[in-house]
Amino acid sequence: MDLDKIGETPVGGTRGGIGTFFGGMALALASAYFFVDSVRVTSDGYGVISRGFGGFGGTGSVGVIFLPLFVAVVGLFANARARWPWVLLVIGFALIAIEILSKMNFWFNLKLSHLLIMIVSFAAGVGLILRSLREMPPLPQDD
Repeated sequence: MDLDKIGETPVGGTRGGIGTFFGGMALALASAYFFVDSVRVTSDGYGVISRGFGGFGGTGSVGVIFLPLFVAVVGLFANARARWPWVLLVIGFALIAIEILSKMNFWFNLKLSHLLIMIVSFAAGVGLILRSLREMPPLPQDD
C-alpha cells in the first residue's frame, strides 16, 4: 500500500476515506462504551416466578425454580436416553434465566452534560462512517 494514497483507499466500493471510516468507528465505539459503562445494574426483590409464590407476606421462595432442574438431573442419571429429562433440563435453565433477568434493575449514573456529549459524539461517529462510504472530493495536487 502506498502511504501517499492512504486517504484515497476505497471504502464500500467507492473512492472514500479509510481514515474517515476508522475515525468515525473509533468515535462511535468510544461513545457507545462510555454510554454502556454508565449503566448500573442491581437486583433486588423477587423475580417473575418467585413473586408468584410469595403469598401474603411476600416471602416467596426462590428455591422452587430449581425443582425442575433437580428432577431433570435425577432423571438424566437414571436414564439419559429418555427425552423428558432433557426437556425438563431446558425448562429448568429457562426458568432460572427468566428469574435472574426479571430481578434486574437498570439505572443510569451520569450527568446530563456527559450524556449529551456521548450522544453527539456517537452521532458524529456514525456520520463519519456514512461519509466515508461516499465518493471523496479530489485531493489537491502538489505543484
